[in-house]
Formats: sequence, C-alpha cells, structure tokens
Amino acid sequence: MTVVSEMLDTYPADLGQVDRAQLVRCVEACLACAQACTACADACMSEPDERLPELRKCIRSNVDCADVCDTTARILSRHTGYDANITRAVLEACATVCRSCGDECAGHAERMEHCRVCAEACRRCERACRDLITALG
Repeated sequence: MTVVSEMLDTYPADLGQVDRAQLVRCVEACLACAQACTACADACMSEPDERLPELRKCIRSNVDCADVCDTTARILSRHTGYDANITRAVLEACATVCRSCGDECAGHAERMEHCRVCAEACRRCERACRDLITALG
C-alpha cells in the first residue's frame, strides 16, 4: 500500500462517486512526473554547453510540467469542498502540459536517456489525468 492510497483510505468524509483507484493512480503519476521533470531539467542543464541552446525549450517545459503536476497532485489530495468542475479543469491542464512536455522530451530521447525516461513519465501522467477525467463523468 502506498502513502497516497493509505491517506485516501483514512479520509474521514465521503468522497462520493470518485473512483479511488483512479484517484490514487493519478496522484501518484503526477508526483512521479513532477520528480522526473525536475530531474530531467537538471540533467539537461548538466549537458555540454554546446547542447544548451537546443535544450532551452525542454528545460522550460520540464519546469512548467513539474509545477503543474505538483499542483495537480496537491489539489487532488484535498477533498473538502470537492468541486468536480475545478478538478476537471486542473486535470485537463495537467494532461495538456504533460503531452507538450512529453513531446518535447521525446524529441531528445534518442540522444539523452533522461529525456526518454521523462517523456515516458509525462505520457503516464497524461493518461492517468485523462482516465480520471473520464471516471469523474
């Protein structure tokens, strides 16, 4: 059992019709993606100086994606006064940012392993966000 699922299981109020497994999966995917994007941005900055100009967009995408994923995980972890419209909007934004960052990292994945790993994390997070949107109805 993960900390995310354990915390959700101990939540004292009714969560309504939220699919708990989807919620756990999404929060965990957001946290993993935020970590991967943070590490990828740092790895990009550690590449040889001649590569930095081509990596600027990747670094910016990583930092933006990490921030959005972290925020999404935090919002999904708060259930008091649950507003499905806000949740859907946040999930849609997260999925969009993950798609964009994943595309950017995929463009560097053949030359840089850290970008491949990050692109995969972004894809998993995008899918988890879209799955939770669907589960919310």
